[in-house]
Amino acid sequence: MLDAADLVRDVSGFAHDIDGDLLADPERLAAVEAGREALPVLSAARFGPPISRPGKVVGIGLNYRCHAAAAGVEPPTEPIVFLKPSSGITGPDDEIVLPPGSTGTDWEVELGVVVGTRLRHCSDPARALRAVAGYVAANDVTERRHLTSGPTWARGKCHDTFSPIGPWLVTADEIPDPQALDLGLRVNGTPRQQGSTAQMVFGVAELLAHLSGLMTLDPGDLVLTGTPAGVAALHPEPRPYLRPRDVVEVEVEHLGRHRSTVRG
Repeated sequence: MLDAADLVRDVSGFAHDIDGDLLADPERLAAVEAGREALPVLSAARFGPPISRPGKVVGIGLNYRCHAAAAGVEPPTEPIVFLKPSSGITGPDDEIVLPPGSTGTDWEVELGVVVGTRLRHCSDPARALRAVAGYVAANDVTERRHLTSGPTWARGKCHDTFSPIGPWLVTADEIPDPQALDLGLRVNGTPRQQGSTAQMVFGVAELLAHLSGLMTLDPGDLVLTGTPAGVAALHPEPRPYLRPRDVVEVEVEHLGRHRSTVRG
């Protein structure tokens, strides 16, 4: 836990990990919050993912108007939903490892939403939004050549290290409006994406309500809400897909920045 003085505090006395069990227990969370200034200070050599492995990682495609416009298509009339494996989750400073034969690995800065309360068949977006535990900065890494080489998107989305998140899980009370966050991405210091969650076709509340009608959302589940324009796949040729030793920096307003080096 990060305290008001930006000191990292050890919460292992309250929980084995930051996971769905903890997020679903408001009394334990309140106890951590109340006692945080007395917790031991840590000097961490590495920050891992800010949430333990989610039960589900749910992605949303073409959910920014600027991205749809850049792709030359109309915005979708309902959310485009896909799943990613939780085995792809990595921390904010971990490497992105290119899959064998990669020729089109791409970046996607996204707002990640972490569920804190079980949500099922919720038709009320306002109530669905109250189920959010917090938010993370995310990179929905995608191998474009694999994405289009099969009947589903799974092959392009499922590789290990393809879901870097962090550095922090920022609790929902710290983010009064998830549709008012700037987000951006740089590769080797060059700005590649810049946008705002205000550009989403379907906002966080609407997405969660929709998803809850397709599947039960459990505490600890992660929803990746889409990416703005600027992905490599929509650049003119030669497209600047990721290569070994590239450095990808992702930042979402109020949620922090993470930095991943690409390895072949």
